[in-house]
This record gives sequence, structure tokens and C-alpha cells, in this order.
Amino acid sequence: KMAADIFPRKKPASSSSTTVQQYHQQNLSNNNLIPAPNWQGLYPTIRERNAVMFNNDLMADVHFVVGPPGGTQRLPGHKYVLAVGSSVFHAMFYGELAEDKDEIRIPDVEPAAFLAMLKYIYCDEIDLAADTVLATLYAAKKYIVPHLARACVNFLETSLSAKNACVLLSQSCLFEEPDLTQRCWEVIDAQAELALKSEGFCDIDFQTLESILRRETLNAKEIVVFEAALNWAEVECQRQDLALSIENKRKVLGKALYLIRIPTMALDDFANGAAQSGVLTLNETNDIFLWYTAAKKPELQFVSKARKGLVPQRCHRFQSCAYRSNQWRYRGRCDSIQFAVDKRVFIAGFGLYGSSCGSAEYSAKIELKRQGVVLGQNLSKYFSDGSSNTFPVWFEYPVQIEPDTFYTASVILDGNELSYFGQEGMTEVQCGKVTVQFQCSSDSTNGTGVQGGQIPELIFYA
Repeated sequence: KMAADIFPRKKPASSSSTTVQQYHQQNLSNNNLIPAPNWQGLYPTIRERNAVMFNNDLMADVHFVVGPPGGTQRLPGHKYVLAVGSSVFHAMFYGELAEDKDEIRIPDVEPAAFLAMLKYIYCDEIDLAADTVLATLYAAKKYIVPHLARACVNFLETSLSAKNACVLLSQSCLFEEPDLTQRCWEVIDAQAELALKSEGFCDIDFQTLESILRRETLNAKEIVVFEAALNWAEVECQRQDLALSIENKRKVLGKALYLIRIPTMALDDFANGAAQSGVLTLNETNDIFLWYTAAKKPELQFVSKARKGLVPQRCHRFQSCAYRSNQWRYRGRCDSIQFAVDKRVFIAGFGLYGSSCGSAEYSAKIELKRQGVVLGQNLSKYFSDGSSNTFPVWFEYPVQIEPDTFYTASVILDGNELSYFGQEGMTEVQCGKVTVQFQCSSDSTNGTGVQGGQIPELIFYA
């Protein structure tokens, strides 16, 4: 990604920029290229001429040995260019305590990340990859290159998901990036069970583990929290070269074990899960059983108050509803609508209309797609009481929705063919701080559209 895309320039790049890009792309793997005679005349701007010097031994007055022992790479540099791009390099080469060294060792930065930083300093280009962006952020922070650091954070925010949210939470705290930390918490809260079951959860440090286990708004069953903590403990035992025993798992968890709200589990979850895990002592197991059943409850070290979780919001897109003797009918056809939001949200389910002829049960297959790719689907039943109320149908896990992109919400209903349907639909609805836009979907084969039909509500966390 070009830095010019983030900070637009007044003049477009010249045609020779393609040659420059090819040149310094080649320099990524070969730093001994010798430019053609009078190469300076080939490039009309100082930016393009500086780009030729990227990772190039020509006129280099310093070299860096980058990376840990056994994985080092020797990279050329030009003190003036580096000093212009970083106050740390300026102090290193021209400050009062500057050292006149021809070779500088940097064991704590990965070579690929250092090259990405040099590419930004020399070429004014930001070239980030998922597997090196954290290391690049570390380098940008260390050498105080703020625009590159901001681009790294933006990259991480846009690639944030339940799979990597826990690891990024740990890293965002380390790098002191509060905005990224907040984004991580939003994902972890809304998609807690996915985040806790991810491989990345087992890679977090103990402090991050404690902060997650303390989280009041964690939207997960407590048995899932308990199982995730045991999975983390198993990996932590391996990190500490400890035998994989119940005793050692409890040892590495320490006081964090008591942050798991075991007394708030469903009794079946406790009896068939936590009580038989071996992690709890016999006294703890007995006391928790008494907590469930006895009138006089024992004192527990575990937190006994259930988490608040998240309160779902409902976006209702119709101003009224109605029923007629000849509609709304289903017969296996699809009701569908497209929507877009202006902020990241997590769709938990849909609110649907029910029977207009008394109580009835429906089977509902709900689906959420983006550009034809299925992001979430579920098959479930719901009971309608004959009223014009909406009835919630949930996905197994909340689905992350990115802003400014249209998604397709669909449902295929099987049940009483005469039901309520929405009227006076709105193309734009304000739900708290989230604006939702609606448009008709080509997937809809049963008449649902913006003005009327089914799927009256989107249920989401924001």
C-alpha cells in the first residue's frame, strides 16, 4: 500500500515510477545492484532517486546486522536518508552521543520488518503483510516512525477477527495502542466463544489471560471460559517445560482459576465438565454442588455473580405490519434483503414475523452472505404466539460485519403459510450510533424487499 494513498499528493506519479518500483522490489532480495551510468537522470523526483538507494550498497555509509543469532541479515543504509526519516537514527548518527560505527547490530528486530521500515523511509511506501505486521509495528515504535506505526495499527484493525483478537489484545497493550485495544475488546466481547476457542488464545501472556477472565461483558457460556483456561494452561505447561499434569495446570493458572465464574455454570455443565476435570479440589467441588442445591450456601473463592454479557440491539426496518388472507406464504421460497452499516457490528440473528392465524411453530434456515460467500447460517425452530411481535432466531456465533459493504440476510421458512409481513419499509435506519442502509436482494424469491416482507429486524452487538 502506498503512503500516498494515505496521505494524497497533489501531483500524480510520473511514468518512471514503475521502473523505480521494479528496481527497489528487486533490491528486496539483492542489495548489490549497480545502477546504470547517469541513473540520476532517469528519475525526475528526489523521492524516486532516494528509492533507488533502498537496500542498495551504492554510497552506503553504514550497515545493519539485523535479526537474532542464526537468522541475521546484513543490510546497507545511508545515514542522511535514515536521519531524515527517524529521530532515533538522527540521534544515532548525528547526535551528541553519536557513535562512528560502520556496522550496527540489531538483534531484536526481524529482517523483514526492518526492510519494511527502510522501504517506507526510502520510498515513501507502506508494504505490510499479515505475518510481519506486528514485527514492523515494533520496529516503527522503536525507531519512532509514527506514520508507519499508525499504518500498522490500521492494518491490524482491518484484519481483526475472533481468531487473532486475543493475541492482538496482548500486543496492543504491549505497544500502548489504546484504540487497537478497544477494537480487540469489541471483537472478544461479541464473539467470545470463537475467540476463546481459537489457537491464538493459548498464545497470550498471563496478564492478558487474567484481563479476559475478569471481563464482565464477555458474551460466552462459563463452561467455554473454563475449557479455554485449561487449554491455555496446557500450552503454558509446555512453554515452561512442565509435565502435563492436573497439578501443573492448576499451578500455572494460579489465582486466575478463581476468576472463572464456575458457580454460574449450568448445573449439567458443571457436573459433566468442571467437576470431573480434576482441576478442582474435592472440597471446592463439594462446596460448589452445595452452592447449587443448599438453602444455606457456602462461601466460595470463585466469583459467583454471572457476567453481564452484552445486550443485543435491534434494528427494525418497517414502520408497520399487516396480514391478509392470501399472504404471506412461504412454500420453501427465500426471503432476502441486503444491508450495510457504517460501523463494525456483529450480527447475532434476525427478528422474524410469525403466524397471523394463531400460535404456530416455524422451522427457519437463516443465512448471512457477503458477495456470495456464506459467513454464517443456522437451522432452528421458533414458536410464534399469533401476535404481530417479532421472534428472534440466532446464529450459532455472532457474525462480524465490516462497514460500508453490503451483506445479504436470507431466511427460508417452513410452517404456517399465513403470517404477518412488514410494510412502509425504510432505506435507512439509525440504531444508536449505527446507521443501517437497506436495498433489495436478487436472492429474494418470495417478495421480500425494502418496502415490505419478512426479516423485519437485524439483531446485533455494537
